[in-house]
Amino acid sequence: MTSSGSDGEAQVAADGGATRPEERLERAVRAAEQALIEYEIAVETFRVEVENFSRLHHQKLGPMYTRLDELDARIAEVTADRTGDPEDRRKADEARARVMPMPGVEELFNGWMDGDGLFPEAVAMLTDQPVRPPQRVRPSDEARKLYRELARRAHPDLAPDEGERQRREEFITRVNAAYARGDEAALRELSEEWAAGPAPAERGPSHSEELYARLEWLSQRKELLTLVAKEMEESAIGSMLRLAPDDPDRLLEEIAEQLLAQVAAREEELAALLG
Repeated sequence: MTSSGSDGEAQVAADGGATRPEERLERAVRAAEQALIEYEIAVETFRVEVENFSRLHHQKLGPMYTRLDELDARIAEVTADRTGDPEDRRKADEARARVMPMPGVEELFNGWMDGDGLFPEAVAMLTDQPVRPPQRVRPSDEARKLYRELARRAHPDLAPDEGERQRREEFITRVNAAYARGDEAALRELSEEWAAGPAPAERGPSHSEELYARLEWLSQRKELLTLVAKEMEESAIGSMLRLAPDDPDRLLEEIAEQLLAQVAAREEELAALLG
């Protein structure tokens, strides 16, 4: 009896020791999945903020940059006409090329400019007159909350099989589109839709090789997202947004004031040359 009991205890210990590494791998995979989901949410949130700020930047400041380019070109052209210097003429041609119409300019300035030049709203802005506020898309706090909840609950990485992954990917695409529009009502409807849908199935046990492959994929995905986040942070718009993350409107106002001062200085310079 004693020998048989000892053998059984030894077998249990052996079995337990054999499964422990796989259990640790499963815990590591789950932790890595959750960490990646949180990181993806942070990157997507920052991407929407950068896109919104970029849209406002082009809408509000685009006409001022255009006016500055036009004044620089005129100053260079007048200077070249007066000096006759070939180098001045080259600089004037380069300055004029920068203000030549480009394909998609209407889309770039999103209603501020057409083929004939600036719209009245843009002219009003340049002359410091009242102007309609630019269209903005800034998700509310409730929209942000709904988006984060949906992203965590319906994330494709939590799918137990390929069919469920596809369903989740299609659903998350709709969630991202609603969040980018700042559509709180749509996000609320999507939340109700997901709650009424099929519950995600529990993932069955996996082999150690599959767990290692999963960890490797999660690591590669994190590296890719890190590169994407770095590119956004180091972009011109991303760098500007980081200067005033809590009050981007005020930053735009400060830049607008600086640009208006530059426009006024260029106009004085051009008037002096022509005078």
